[in-house]
Amino acid sequence: MANNFDPKIISKLADVLNKNNLSEIEYEDESFRIKLRGACAGTPLPPPPPIPPMPAPAAPLPSPQPVKNDEFAIDDYVNNAGSVKSPIVGVVYLSPDPTKPDYVTVGDTVKEGDIVCLIEAMKTFNPVKAHRSGTVTKILVESGDPVEYGESLMIIE
Repeated sequence: MANNFDPKIISKLADVLNKNNLSEIEYEDESFRIKLRGACAGTPLPPPPPIPPMPAPAAPLPSPQPVKNDEFAIDDYVNNAGSVKSPIVGVVYLSPDPTKPDYVTVGDTVKEGDIVCLIEAMKTFNPVKAHRSGTVTKILVESGDPVEYGESLMIIE
């Protein structure tokens, strides 16, 4: 039996082993047999990277301060029966035009159905009407303020 061993076969087999991420490769012909094992053969996979720790909780918010007599908290008016609420999300305007006076001011008497402000949404101005007759006691927004659905705009008592 003649020895036809070519040392280049080892490097070719090593390339196949590495390129295909094999742990072992074996080759045999009439004159010889060769078996190569990759560096990863029988070695465990590296451990996964550690999970970063959770961030520390934020510092607690300071407790709310009591409202002074001359100040008001908008949340105090959310459930007020006289609260005029925004029917849509948009931008509130208290007058029909920047050069004209506001629809209402504090102390004005309104009738149910009177327009008290406008809300612009999608380039459309939507009138907001008084839901009852009475006197405007508080205006909780300023012209140009963004407002949410259900937000208190003013109080009519």
